[in-house]
Amino acid sequence: MPGIDECLLEAMTLPGARGAAVVEWISGLALGTIGDSPNGSHETTAAETAELARMAAEQTAFAAPVADGGPGDAAKAVPVEDVVITTPTAYHLMRFVETAFDNGVFIHLWLGRDEGNLALARIRLRDLADRLALI
Repeated sequence: MPGIDECLLEAMTLPGARGAAVVEWISGLALGTIGDSPNGSHETTAAETAELARMAAEQTAFAAPVADGGPGDAAKAVPVEDVVITTPTAYHLMRFVETAFDNGVFIHLWLGRDEGNLALARIRLRDLADRLALI
């Protein structure tokens, strides 16, 4: 299982990767960063993306209800998996990491739109998030 640094190094191997971070979305603290930052400051970017991730994660409108198959087939909410923001020149992907102790961490990947492959990036970030070891 890769740690934060290994996870970020692997994320930067994606085509078009410009920068990446592992962010704690409650405080907005960057736990690790690599590459460039869209606004020149990894700390500012972490705080701004954390605000967006927190909004998405805490809103019931974005949680898809699914039948749980139990008695009465009651619906339960499925949490947000990732957030995708597109601009004319870039993609921003925020993939939530499930942990045993807290689900308040996500991976932010900044991709150049001309070189980046959004579908591939989503698949690879899902794999990275599933394997990330937070100690």
